[in-house]
Amino acid sequence: MKKNIGVIAGSGEFSLLVCNQLRKQGDSCIVAGIEGQAASKLQNVSDVFAWFDISNILDVVPFFKKNGVTKAVFAGKIDHLLIIKPKKLSRSILGLLAGGKDRSPSVILRRAIDYLASHGIEVIDITMFIAPVVCAPGVLSKKKPSRTIMDDIEFGWGIARKTADLDIGQTVIVKNKAIIAIEGMEGTDKAIRRSRDLAGKNTIVVKVCRTVQDARIDLPAIGLETVKSLVSSECAALCFEAEKMPFFRQEESIELANAHNIVIISYKR
Repeated sequence: MKKNIGVIAGSGEFSLLVCNQLRKQGDSCIVAGIEGQAASKLQNVSDVFAWFDISNILDVVPFFKKNGVTKAVFAGKIDHLLIIKPKKLSRSILGLLAGGKDRSPSVILRRAIDYLASHGIEVIDITMFIAPVVCAPGVLSKKKPSRTIMDDIEFGWGIARKTADLDIGQTVIVKNKAIIAIEGMEGTDKAIRRSRDLAGKNTIVVKVCRTVQDARIDLPAIGLETVKSLVSSECAALCFEAEKMPFFRQEESIELANAHNIVIISYKR
């Protein structure tokens, strides 16, 4: 039976993937696009589309209810900086946030999930949508990692897992077993570029999921923009978590990495 599924769309490729998968399985795609975050081309792949400013994001509830939505997904990244600026938020949103223990991304999103649930809209697991874009463990690039690169990956992996679990950031940049940069609110791409200013070229980027990753929210991903940041920052390698983390536009990304002699490794430990 055809269902109307709501999509709260942030930045990146995730929301496009979800919409395309929903349409393939015969469901209707009702998209709430976050202004300044979601791609305008989502309007071409959705059955119903509307823009929402972050300051009025709670208006997605009547929008979804009007369109018969009882299940929804968060798809794509919403810039955390938009949410922590009080002047940007309505009083109702500030009231919702006040009930959380802090304003870390996962806490904010869980408050949003609870709010949607209280209005009869269930936020569902997005794992079913990502199967086409997750990778088995292995080296994806032509260039293979040296022992030095693998040592840096091993060093950075555990630290990245800890920072992810602390809701700080899911990416660390390493060079010669030293942490050069840890992803903060700026996101992965800007953290990579910052590391170039700090330590020069040939850094190693390690990106992981949380130990216990709630698949309804904030699933980390990589893609072509990530690799472009590697190229501009003259990084040596990118390591990301196998079997869990989506890798969008893989063919183009790997081709670009190969052209610049960058290692890409899907890793499981």
